[in-house]
Amino acid sequence: MAIKVGIAGARGLSTLKGFQVSKDAEVVALCDLDEDLLKEKSQQYGIPRTYRIFEDMLDSDIDAVVIATPMQLHVPQALQALDAGKHVMSEVTAGVTMDELWWLTEAVEASGKVYMMAENYCYIPQNQLIRNMVEKGMFGDIYFGEGEYLHENKKLLKGYNRKHQEDGRTSWRKYWQLGKRGSFYPTHSLGPVMQWFKNDRIKSISCVGSGWHTAKELRQEDTSITLCQLESGKLIKIRVDCISERPHNMNYYSLQGTNGCYEAPRGMGDDHKIWLKDVHGGSDNPQWRPLKDFYDYLPDRYKQVTEEQRSAGHWGGDFFIVQDFIDAIMKGTKPEIDVYDACEWTAVGLLSELSVMNGGKVMEMPDFRKTRQYKDQIIKLT
Repeated sequence: MAIKVGIAGARGLSTLKGFQVSKDAEVVALCDLDEDLLKEKSQQYGIPRTYRIFEDMLDSDIDAVVIATPMQLHVPQALQALDAGKHVMSEVTAGVTMDELWWLTEAVEASGKVYMMAENYCYIPQNQLIRNMVEKGMFGDIYFGEGEYLHENKKLLKGYNRKHQEDGRTSWRKYWQLGKRGSFYPTHSLGPVMQWFKNDRIKSISCVGSGWHTAKELRQEDTSITLCQLESGKLIKIRVDCISERPHNMNYYSLQGTNGCYEAPRGMGDDHKIWLKDVHGGSDNPQWRPLKDFYDYLPDRYKQVTEEQRSAGHWGGDFFIVQDFIDAIMKGTKPEIDVYDACEWTAVGLLSELSVMNGGKVMEMPDFRKTRQYKDQIIKLT
């Protein structure tokens, strides 16, 4: 029997094709505050039921919900959905406060339902290819990675729907994104790199900003740099810049290991490139090679992707993220990006705000995987 899915927020229709391609799920409901948009999209995509009230959709017979509403609603709506016995796929970021992240982990553990964060940059084929090569040991011992999200989006400060854009109302993004300091939106940059450092966790972070040069009326600085020290001692650097006047480069990554390195394109005809000491004849006069020369190392499902699956977006990545969510529900497999990953990656942004406001102070990362251990300690103390 197919899983019945409801989408909260018309923006979540980006997952629709993935669900439609799957034989194991069907989107039966759409929820959005914009009644005109709700009617338009439900008719366009043949979605039978529509709701303006999130709780009304939860009261229906859906099995799972995709939460693609403004980020300050992600945790409240996830908690409601879990409490109603629904599985949850949530857009990024997971939450907007540290308290929310603890509430979320505790709720997921108590519910027994699947929670997965929809960080689709992890599913970009090149990021999956590097992950597979890392797991095969081709880079040796990896010790440094970086990710950058350079996406000028000041125009998104206008209202959340078309009517509000016309009458000049302010978007939630003014407060929860560009009204924050530090790496407020870290998961696109961090997620793929953290998957390369499998079974490691972030121990501490430190963040500094460039100051205000382009839009001094906003709290967000032009550029924020955050360093993440892993429990192993290894290092990840992320740069978030949504203010500077410049071309976009939303998915730049690099990786360094003892036996090789990788860099994503910077633009102007640049390409994904790699150097491997064992493959390219030692370290005398090292030369880059195109990453496409190593596409045989793509995960099998990417090599076998059908045109229908590919049409879901991101070369099939948008299909595979949905399929992993469905498999976690139907097969009981671990969600690819579970609640602990979601909370740790999100917390980088929240802690970076505290760090940058305290001169780059090092902030310790809590271990969200130990929620039960912490609760047991509190019970013993009381």
